[in-house]
Amino acid sequence: MKSPVIKRSIMLDGHKTSVSLENAFWEGLKDIAQGRRMSGSALIGAIDAQRTDGNLSSAIRLFVLDHYRTLAQSKAAEGNAREDEKPDAAPRVFRGSESVRPPGFRRWA
Repeated sequence: MKSPVIKRSIMLDGHKTSVSLENAFWEGLKDIAQGRRMSGSALIGAIDAQRTDGNLSSAIRLFVLDHYRTLAQSKAAEGNAREDEKPDAAPRVFRGSESVRPPGFRRWA
């Protein structure tokens, strides 16, 4: 039986590390990166730079969960609000070094 967890090797700050995530999280991460017009590796680097504790795999899972939770809450608020109360802004957007691709990063998708 094939494991639902997929391990990928990436470079972070010049060091090779591996990240194990379920395919749904890899796909979610890829979609978020595409929506922000950045590579998956750059997004992972930005997530890594902002985490304060825990391992990278957990930080990525929490990031993806927070992204889709915020998106769902925003959609629900739009559906329940009067036209003049609907939010103008999109869900929280990560403002890390979006346009910078750290050295050693390969595009994984």
